[in-house]
Amino acid sequence: MLFGIDGVELGIIIVFLTLFAGILSGFPVAFAIGGSAVISFAIIAALDTSGYLIHMAVDTTTPEYAALIAEGVRPEAISVFRNPDLPRYASELFPQGWEVALDRNVGFLVNRMNERVLAGQSIETLLAVLMFVMMGIVLERSRIADELLTTMAKVFGPLPGGLAVSIVIVGAFLAASTGIVGATVVTMGLLALPTMLKNGYSPELSTGVIAASGTLGQIIPPSIVIVLLGTLAGDLYSAAQEDRAQLAGCTDALTFLGEPAVVSVGTLFQAALLPGILLAFLYAAYAFGYALLNPSKAPAVELGGSAGREVITRNDALFWFLAAPVALIALFIALGSVNIRGDQSVLVDSFTDAGQTASLRTNVSEDCAASMIELHGQEAWDTAVAEQSAITDAGGVEQARELTEEERAQAVQDKIADAAPLGTGIALLALLAALALALGRGVAPSANPAPLIAGAAGVLAMLFVDAAFVGPTTSPGTTLVLIALPLIAIFYGLKHASARMFQNEIIRVVFPPLVLIIAVLGSILGGITNPTPAAALGAGGAILLATFRKLQDQGRSGAVVLWTAAAIVIMLIIGTNFDMRMGQEVVLLENRFAFLVAFGAFLFAMFGLLWSCWTLFTGGVLSPVVRETAKVTSMVFTILIGSQLLNLVLISFGGEHHIQQFLRSFDSEIQVFLIVMLVLFVLGFVLDFLEIIYIVIPIVGPVIYGGTFDPKWVTIMIAVNLQTSFLTPPFGFALFYLRGVAPKEITTGQIYRGVLPFIVIQVVGLLLLYWFPTVVTIVPNLLN
Repeated sequence: MLFGIDGVELGIIIVFLTLFAGILSGFPVAFAIGGSAVISFAIIAALDTSGYLIHMAVDTTTPEYAALIAEGVRPEAISVFRNPDLPRYASELFPQGWEVALDRNVGFLVNRMNERVLAGQSIETLLAVLMFVMMGIVLERSRIADELLTTMAKVFGPLPGGLAVSIVIVGAFLAASTGIVGATVVTMGLLALPTMLKNGYSPELSTGVIAASGTLGQIIPPSIVIVLLGTLAGDLYSAAQEDRAQLAGCTDALTFLGEPAVVSVGTLFQAALLPGILLAFLYAAYAFGYALLNPSKAPAVELGGSAGREVITRNDALFWFLAAPVALIALFIALGSVNIRGDQSVLVDSFTDAGQTASLRTNVSEDCAASMIELHGQEAWDTAVAEQSAITDAGGVEQARELTEEERAQAVQDKIADAAPLGTGIALLALLAALALALGRGVAPSANPAPLIAGAAGVLAMLFVDAAFVGPTTSPGTTLVLIALPLIAIFYGLKHASARMFQNEIIRVVFPPLVLIIAVLGSILGGITNPTPAAALGAGGAILLATFRKLQDQGRSGAVVLWTAAAIVIMLIIGTNFDMRMGQEVVLLENRFAFLVAFGAFLFAMFGLLWSCWTLFTGGVLSPVVRETAKVTSMVFTILIGSQLLNLVLISFGGEHHIQQFLRSFDSEIQVFLIVMLVLFVLGFVLDFLEIIYIVIPIVGPVIYGGTFDPKWVTIMIAVNLQTSFLTPPFGFALFYLRGVAPKEITTGQIYRGVLPFIVIQVVGLLLLYWFPTVVTIVPNLLN
């Protein structure tokens, strides 16, 4: 053996040393990964052919090995790490020659590209990366960052450490709208760092808060990191739990776990929401506390200008901006809990529900039963056995059958009788209108309240009409006619409220991108759609927003953009409330009319989007956006292909299996997880998150996703860990981004000292997520 090191371990070292050398060579990372795979395979093949790489494998023909098998130890659990005293034999890394391994690698690469890049199940989710990247770049080019920084600095500047707090808020906002760490750090470094230094902020706090806030794009949805991790986590968790079930003696993961082994990107977005907010809060709290202890290094700054045209008293602000919205939302929730507001649908299934099965499958082998008892507990198993016994005594699980006409009619009548007086759709419309009216009143408390009172009267009238005259069987067309007059009053009030709101600088700057973010995240977190359509909505909305800003800069009207947005909203409302299936034998006249209106809105929306693209193109915005989007997306997919090749090199000589055997040699699951987290943290010094996700996670994933930990918690912990590595000197990528745009008087040492407290905060955040995993799981559990 060369240097006394096992051949497989030496092969692993060669692969990673070649990878690091390729990345540090200056070649584009996307190509350096694929090149390092080819070079490392050639080196390993040459050394193996020369007889320098010898692997000491466990001899499976010895009595000692047979004795372990006789004791019930599974072959998968036997390794050189757990059983170092077993006899071994010398083996080549490529017993059949490197030519066979190379041929197998090429075949595997083609299959993996077909599964993961060209035609696999994950390709739809990967398409979301392209559109989220485009959304972020468009919003970046639309001057959202500088307007947000300017506005937030005016609002929070007079507070101790206010500029630093405003940086955190803007960083979180940009993270939710762009999700690109480099762009956020560079943008805030160019715009905010000179302002902070000019107003007496210490270089350490200024650089630290900018670098840390920029990395929030790693964790706050819609994060590209979460999208890419999610596409791998779902496959890794499913496969690992299937293997775990097989080792437990069960037929599949559903039998063993009692639930499907599934995790989706949408669920991970839900899980990442609170951890992202937690980290942003910790950053802001540190900045505020630092300012209180060191007022000379983070002074309060009055930047001048007012956030609005009218001075708002504290009582007005507390009532209209806090008390009234909280009361309205609480009332909306309370009405739903007492069945005054709810679903009024009278649709019923054509078949009966199938009978309830036992909570766990009990018709399993003895080994599987013992494993399930160990996993779920004796009480849960006994409960499932009793449930299954009762089902068997009743003749088995009741099968679904088709309902008769009488049963269907009775089911419809039951739904009509149980329907809530207020429909959720109209109640939600009333809530949004009331919130807008309250906000309009709050920003201009001395203005004439009559139009807003008329709008509020319209809200109350609409709710009264819905409760008194609209029932579950009322058609959408009739409902629209009945609430037409209240809607006119509401729109009248909203017109005046919106005019007043957009005179307020904060609302004018924050509201449009905030609506876009809520639309994108709300559709994902609420389970309305998956990330890919939501990303398309975000990209289209970003184009409209950028066009509106461009037209404002040119002194032109943005009416086309506003009407396009209105057309999209009309399409969504009509599609939700009317039956658009025109191929049925009987189509109601109101549905035909609604279809024509929706189709017209669709045509206008397409025209508006194309017109917006042309406006951005002629304004010199669209071309660089498309080029940058293509550059980032092609880099992601090229790294995906190169990383697959590198993984296949590891697999070809048993390196991946060797690493997994080492991790499985530890009895403590948490110990294994901590080792993996430490390795990811260290690798984060020299590898970008893309390389770590596509190279390292597939190697360690089968181990960390094959245990008892919640896969959502595991994935979010990995994402926060990768975010921490972005900040850690000397190789943190966020530090390089900031160093590239910082003034010359800012030294690298000051940047390093500035990020150290935020690294501690990141570690504290990781510990909090470790001690309180419900921070990760509570939102998915509530929504699902």
